[in-house]
Amino acid sequence: MESKVKLAGHPVHPMLIVFPLGLLSTAAIFDIIYLVTGAVRWTEVAYYVVGAGLVGGIAAAVPGWVDWAAIPAGTRAKRVGLVHGIGNVVVLGLFALSWLLRRPDPSQPPTGAIVAAVLGVVLISATAWLGGELVERLGVGVDDGANLDAPNSLSELPATARARAGERRTSPRSGYVGVERRLPDSRR
Repeated sequence: MESKVKLAGHPVHPMLIVFPLGLLSTAAIFDIIYLVTGAVRWTEVAYYVVGAGLVGGIAAAVPGWVDWAAIPAGTRAKRVGLVHGIGNVVVLGLFALSWLLRRPDPSQPPTGAIVAAVLGVVLISATAWLGGELVERLGVGVDDGANLDAPNSLSELPATARARAGERRTSPRSGYVGVERRLPDSRR
């Protein structure tokens, strides 16, 4: 099932999720470094990193929701996508709570702020796995007919487009449809 929100031929949601995933996880790591070292600069930076991660999470959620809405009802993908999405809303809620608790004094976050961030990272690990399940196992966001020799997405040709001149399609038993180069008669 192809993504409904694309940029230069590629789904936007997976392009954007790297930001909240990386930023929010990094903030929790900075909190742990603070707990080990006592150096407040780590919690001060974590405060700003959480804020950036929240903005990135909201930006990633919009195309993710559009893609989820296009998944056919009654499918496993629709159910997995719902759990993935709700889980990520909870993740953003935990990190929003962490950010708000830090706000009065980012250099001295209350224990609850750090606990919320760590819980958020645990949950984001599960929701990221579900996102991988959606793409890798259920084919959500993958171009119809995608294959190892599909034309470049910038060509505006569908993934199932015919091979270029001088090439022929092959169909091994595995079901894969690839492209095999035909050498000129003089080079065979």
